[in-house]
Amino acid sequence: MISNTQLQLHAPKNKIIIIKSCEHCLLVLPCCQKSCKAKSKVAITEFGSRNKTMSFACWSVALTLPPTTQFFSSSRYRSGFWCRAEGLADHANGGPVIKKKKVVVVGSGWAGLGAAHHLCKQGFDVTVLEGGDDFGGLDDVGIRGYGYPYKNIFSLVDELGIKPFTNWTKSAQYSEEGLQVEFPIFQDQPQLPAPLGSLLYTQLVQLPLVDKLTLLPLVIAAIDFDNTDTAWRKYDSITARELFKQFSCSERLYKNVIGPLLQVGLFAPGEQCSAAAVLGVLNYIFAHQKDFDLVWCRGTAREVIFTPWMDSLRAKGCKFLEGGRVTDFFINNDTGNVSEVISNRETHNADAVILAVGISTLQDLVKNSAVLSTREEFLKVLNLGSIDVLTIKLWLDRQVNIPTASNACSGFDDSFGWTFFHLNAIHDEYKDNPVTVLQADFYHASEFLPQNDEQLVTKVICYLTKCIKDFENAVVMDREIKKYPKSLTHFFPGSYKNMVRGSTSFPNLFMAGDWIINRHGSWSQEKSYITGLEAANRVVDYLEQGSFAKIIPVEGDEPHIQTLRSLNRSFNELRAQLPLSDYFL
Repeated sequence: MISNTQLQLHAPKNKIIIIKSCEHCLLVLPCCQKSCKAKSKVAITEFGSRNKTMSFACWSVALTLPPTTQFFSSSRYRSGFWCRAEGLADHANGGPVIKKKKVVVVGSGWAGLGAAHHLCKQGFDVTVLEGGDDFGGLDDVGIRGYGYPYKNIFSLVDELGIKPFTNWTKSAQYSEEGLQVEFPIFQDQPQLPAPLGSLLYTQLVQLPLVDKLTLLPLVIAAIDFDNTDTAWRKYDSITARELFKQFSCSERLYKNVIGPLLQVGLFAPGEQCSAAAVLGVLNYIFAHQKDFDLVWCRGTAREVIFTPWMDSLRAKGCKFLEGGRVTDFFINNDTGNVSEVISNRETHNADAVILAVGISTLQDLVKNSAVLSTREEFLKVLNLGSIDVLTIKLWLDRQVNIPTASNACSGFDDSFGWTFFHLNAIHDEYKDNPVTVLQADFYHASEFLPQNDEQLVTKVICYLTKCIKDFENAVVMDREIKKYPKSLTHFFPGSYKNMVRGSTSFPNLFMAGDWIINRHGSWSQEKSYITGLEAANRVVDYLEQGSFAKIIPVEGDEPHIQTLRSLNRSFNELRAQLPLSDYFL
């Protein structure tokens, strides 16, 4: 801030330029001789002035003004001049100075770090801003598995030289009546055509085979859903429950198996999940028999993946700024580009920006941004929803026999879904612990968040006892409870039309995250990471520097599925030529 003062800026060769300012005038005194080839730029913001650029000898002075004073909440920006000097490419000593192009990545989960990872390798000056207290973002909420199709994430950890995952594990599903389903390691079984292997090798303990077979008609919808925009719009308007009812799924199978899997896979009850999202997940994890197999982190994702990953990025010159909550942007009126990112009353110059944040974070930004609130694509984001999550870690006074490391649960309440994990079998930290350590994660957990710790622990032990009787005699010795409001994406019916794509109406602003529309076909952490790579590729293309990241595609359909999809497309094309084909709902 300059007001009735002098600011001395040292030019190359120890030359001095003096800027004087007051409320109505600006005096720039050039300092260089004609022979001086040095060039620098002084950016000065004065409210009430139109954008101008003036050249004085070897200095270029730019008077700039954002569209509205709403950019600033601090009095620092409300009067006088705000001045910044930057050196340009040619230096006075005659040697070229290579100025790296700056990319600001907002968000430090799988998407944000994925983008930063590739851009650092391409020679960009990358700064990662994390608005929270910890890097890793919402990708470290709860315990989530990493499926067999997560080829890009597995390739990354190999590149980093780390071993963060367990071996492939068996899983189970419980209800109030006890064990309901056992999931084997599918790749260890004889391979059958999809989806027969997934159906036949899954053991329904309390349901007859006939219930399992009622899932077969759903294959028709799965084949019809080809992950195109047309398919998403066709199925996104109906609920998952309506979809399963339409294709004659048995009531018992839906209540005891399908419903609970939806609640822990898409984090909401079936009547609140988009049928399109369900079909997208089914196509991803049931396309091949082994795709349902899972590994788990041998600690928290932050400990075993994000921390070593960030260390490798720092070694490549990446900068991380914690607590850097973004509030708005500067726009270059000539190009329409985002020129600066405003974060906690500081600004970060940017040749390109990637927003790799969750829905609730972006919604808060849109509500307070004078820039984003002018664009329809960002206003539509305000129509989207997020899921509350509760995690409870318990230390018991004894060893409890828990047959499988990961377990989904059902039948306790239709409004939420939950899982529990035997941490002694997953996390290295607890492998030799003489007592049982477990974690229960609750999704769609709004009703739990107001409750105190004692109430929550009592409720969890009651639920666990109904699953496994050995919990009856266990005593809780310690606990760790965390609440995450609006932390996961809610794919509710009709949400697709409000989601954004990777490119935006700002030429150099790109999006990434598990809720971004893309056509790769992946889900969850893998999709987040891939959209980060896709955003990095858009930056490479826009700034015309570097090479594109190689993204491993989802494994293709098996031959019989390809044939069925081809026949389905031909049928749809023929039907579209019939009179009144688009007349009925």
